Amino acid sequence: MGKRLLVAGAGTGASNNLIRSLRAGDPSFFVVGCNDDRFVLKKSLADRKYLVPPPASRDFTRSLGRVVETERIDLVIPTGDPDVRALSAARGRGRCPVFLPSRAVIDLCQDKFDLTVFLRSRGLPAPETCAVTSLRGIDAIFKRLGRRKPLWCRARTGSRSLAAAPVVNPDQARGWIRFWETMRGIPARAFTLSEYLPGRDFLCQSLWKDGALVLMSTFERLAYFGGESNPSGVSSLSSLAKTVVDTRVADVCRQAVRAVSPSASGAFSIDLKENGSGTPCITEINAGRFFIGMTAFDHVLKHNMPLAYVRLALGERVDLRDEYDAVEDYYLVRDLDTLPGIFHADDLFDGIEEARVQAARR
Repeated sequence: MGKRLLVAGAGTGASNNLIRSLRAGDPSFFVVGCNDDRFVLKKSLADRKYLVPPPASRDFTRSLGRVVETERIDLVIPTGDPDVRALSAARGRGRCPVFLPSRAVIDLCQDKFDLTVFLRSRGLPAPETCAVTSLRGIDAIFKRLGRRKPLWCRARTGSRSLAAAPVVNPDQARGWIRFWETMRGIPARAFTLSEYLPGRDFLCQSLWKDGALVLMSTFERLAYFGGESNPSGVSSLSSLAKTVVDTRVADVCRQAVRAVSPSASGAFSIDLKENGSGTPCITEINAGRFFIGMTAFDHVLKHNMPLAYVRLALGERVDLRDEYDAVEDYYLVRDLDTLPGIFHADDLFDGIEEARVQAARR
């Protein structure tokens, strides 16, 4: 009988991409989905769907445990940070089988300021960052970091580039933070200011078991959902990305995961951006989950990472020779209301006729 999996956050792009990858790796999986949003849940690709309380609710774990028991679930897979946090906190209470890093590691990684301070203390490349303790203290931060302008302002927790924007002076930073305080209730102490990283934007998705790297892939973001509407021009959601082979990125990510968790187990998805000198700097580590869109690359890589994740979680043998699974020049093209498309660079012009008219030169 095929294994029975429960995917949290069902119906989102992240969960549907994950389910497609899992079924491509092993069609015998029976996938159950759960979400607290009835409308999102309705479009899930899961075989069976359950409406549950929000992850932050006290009843989330108990409701999930009921689904696990009813459906005889072998493994619960989170797809977002709230799911990771709730499932991590619930370990030991009820039967929710998970494959996650320790709670301390998850807590560290979900606070971007604490993580950056930790990485820099270990000599690992991360942007110089200061915590905002009050609006009055912003001037002092600019004096410390302001010779490099702009600075990067963002919330120290959350995902999808929450409250992130470049700011060029203390008044602009105060105005941006006041806006989020007023409109979203995010206090000044929840923000950081850091050096701005102008270079290439990388992603690294990795899988670990008992401190050993099992599988790793690297990618580069090239264009962004909603970037043209954001002050920064970027977001954490890529509309165009490609596979890359970059040992610099792979090496620093190995070191970072081993630093934060010497006995690492589970998924670690890492964001990096190059500084002015071209060094890839870690900006965040998403401990316990895969990236929203990168599982779509599974069918052009050597190995299916979600499938390996499930097998490791269930104690099955996973014997892979090449832990760094990377290929060049496959492009991921994403848009709303469409399936992701994967194309090799050599095929990008197939079936496309040139109709652009070039302006005549005088």
